[in-house]
Amino acid sequence: MWQSKDVYYVSDSTGILITNIGQAVLCQFPEISFQEERFPFVRTVPEAQKVLKKILKQSAGRKPIIFSTIVNPEVREILRSSEVEYFDPLESLLLSLEDCLETKALRVPGFSHHINDVMMNKRVEAIHFCLEHDDGQKVSEYNDAEIIILGVSRAGKTPVSVYLATQMGFKTANFPLTSEYLHEYRLPKGITENIKNTVGLTPSPEFLHSVREKRYAGSNYAKMGTCRQEVQEAKQIFMKYKIPVIQSTGKSIEEIATQISQELKLTRI
Repeated sequence: MWQSKDVYYVSDSTGILITNIGQAVLCQFPEISFQEERFPFVRTVPEAQKVLKKILKQSAGRKPIIFSTIVNPEVREILRSSEVEYFDPLESLLLSLEDCLETKALRVPGFSHHINDVMMNKRVEAIHFCLEHDDGQKVSEYNDAEIIILGVSRAGKTPVSVYLATQMGFKTANFPLTSEYLHEYRLPKGITENIKNTVGLTPSPEFLHSVREKRYAGSNYAKMGTCRQEVQEAKQIFMKYKIPVIQSTGKSIEEIATQISQELKLTRI
């Protein structure tokens, strides 16, 4: 059995899809250590030759794994080297679908990512909005937010907000529940006027304690008692305003973001 293996994700588009597929499969082999790297937008034979040369040099004859979704047959053939283990999980699926549907697939690189100008502009706007409304900034502009995430400090609001904006196209703001609001069990006007777009993000006190302790070891801010109190006060605020709550402990950013969009009944662009 291999103790470690080099893994490369090669795509003629962003590489996000094949990376997700590959990692979903590789996680079934926890006893093996995988060194991973992504090569996006590989669309020509020279580009594929350059990538393959780099892969073989880095892996030094250890027969690396390549996961790929390259649709150009000439480019794909370059990567099907006898010196690598090559996997294309979509090719067999496309062939089966072509037989089933009795027609040929487009086989256009990254076709699903070729969004129109209106959709692209919306995605860019969402990213700018997220950055400008991070950590309680510009609360007066929350009327324009599609999602408002509340939570105590270090609850994971910012990374989830960024994912919702960059990967799902939602204008997302996040607001920290500081002592000013926790002790008085209240929220600012910009949020109360937009409760229908608001969700609460809450970790367990134990997880919150571990996160804070790494940054501010020994501080009152990181104490378990403080974490328990803040989490409880935040829950009281969520109950008071009837805000849906997403438990974040043990969940990935992607999972939390998906739950939020489902809770608010939003469809990604």
